[in-house]
Amino acid sequence: MNYYENKDVRNHVELEHTVKIDKRKNLEITGVKEVDSFDNEAFLLETVMGYLIIRGQNLQLKNLDVTEGIVTIKGKIYELSYVDDQQQEKAKGFFSKIFR
Repeated sequence: MNYYENKDVRNHVELEHTVKIDKRKNLEITGVKEVDSFDNEAFLLETVMGYLIIRGQNLQLKNLDVTEGIVTIKGKIYELSYVDDQQQEKAKGFFSKIFR
């Protein structure tokens, strides 16, 4: 039996992860598993490569395609940073305080 025979299409697509920024105003991310929290200044996304924090100004969720794992964000992008495995719980706790 082939390893990939029992995998559905979504799991195969999730293995790919790209981040595309256009003029610091439009951001497209693939390989997104879940949008944990967001507001107009920060997003916390769980991707296949770990948690990704996006910070900016007037951020808006323009597109969310959960079947394909694609998220599109519009606004002024200031920062993108990945959270290491050891810091994931800390990041979740930090963002839960911000997004109350």
